[in-house]
Amino acid sequence: MVKTALHIAWRYLFAKKQFNAIHIITTISSIAVGVVTAAMICVMSVMNGFGTMVEQMFSQFDPDIRITAQNGKSFHLSQETKDQLLALPEVNLLSESIEETALIYFEDKQTPVQLMGVDSVFDSLTDIDQIITDGHFEVYDGAFDRAVLGQLLAWKIGIGARFIHGIQVYAPKRNSKVNMLRPDANFNTETCFIAGIFAVNQQKYDENLMLVDIDLARRLLDYDTTEVTALQVGVAEGYSIRRAKRDIATILGEGYLIQDRYEQQEDFFRILRVEKFLTTLLLVFILLIATFNGIGSLSMLIIDKQQDIRTLSHLGASNDMIREIFMLEGWMVNALGALGGIVVGLGICLLQENFGMLKLGNGTEYVVSAYPVAVQAWDIVLVSVVVLVLGALSSWIPARKVKG
Repeated sequence: MVKTALHIAWRYLFAKKQFNAIHIITTISSIAVGVVTAAMICVMSVMNGFGTMVEQMFSQFDPDIRITAQNGKSFHLSQETKDQLLALPEVNLLSESIEETALIYFEDKQTPVQLMGVDSVFDSLTDIDQIITDGHFEVYDGAFDRAVLGQLLAWKIGIGARFIHGIQVYAPKRNSKVNMLRPDANFNTETCFIAGIFAVNQQKYDENLMLVDIDLARRLLDYDTTEVTALQVGVAEGYSIRRAKRDIATILGEGYLIQDRYEQQEDFFRILRVEKFLTTLLLVFILLIATFNGIGSLSMLIIDKQQDIRTLSHLGASNDMIREIFMLEGWMVNALGALGGIVVGLGICLLQENFGMLKLGNGTEYVVSAYPVAVQAWDIVLVSVVVLVLGALSSWIPARKVKG
């Protein structure tokens, strides 16, 4: 019965001797579904593209896994614990770091910074070399302490990588009484020279971060040699980050916060997910309007085919079969529109990915010159399911009252 109903619905849809108002409205409804479907594919792919681009930018600086203390700023890391972590097959590299707020002074300018002391493994753990815009990455040259600044921070204080004058770095002394007579005695002071400037294209890094040698940070902040604020972990290629987190947690025990890259930038990625969801929801409402436009054309078709309905009834077709014919026709109108929309949407995404037709501004104001796209199979499946479900619902509404 389904095969017969499908054949008759197909004939109604395509075997037309002439086009009339009903056929024109049906065609417009199908095109509208296709346009919205293509828009959904393109918008979701662009949102994916921005997410992928941001993930790549953060991956140049953020480690695979970052370990911090759940309570307090710092924790003690023994050599035995480091050896146990390095013995895990998933762990490739370990890098200690110390992060704290400090004050820098250069000539007549001063500004607070997020000071980050890193060890010699840091540049191997991250892709910091790829985001250096001036100079090179170096925090100690064997004779002088060096520093690497964010680009906006360097502009703020007016310094470059080849300046011969050093920066004064101040941090309050730890566990000491405040000297009201000599305020300068309340601070530890170090001098370092700028080796390089980096740009992550994220304000929280480029405007605030200053990388120095971890030994300088320890002297400045009065930390002992086993005390750190974070431990960066590089996961070996081919191993699961989730498994690495589980095994690391087993060794460290409770009291530690173990975060992958997504969790390190949780707020940012949450905003991206919310934006994608709300944009998709808006397009679903537009799609709902487009699919329900088919209710009118299908209702008009049912009225136009009253003679055929009576003929089918006299030939023995049941009311359920007759309803099924018109439901299948309405569903096919939406399905064909969805198929065309998916093809067009994928084509637009392919062209954008290879040729960058849609530009962002004049090409110099943003990190990328054109809108990034990243097509995900799950998005195509989701759009297809939504269109087909809405199409079936919009077809059932007028077809449910058909009687022979």
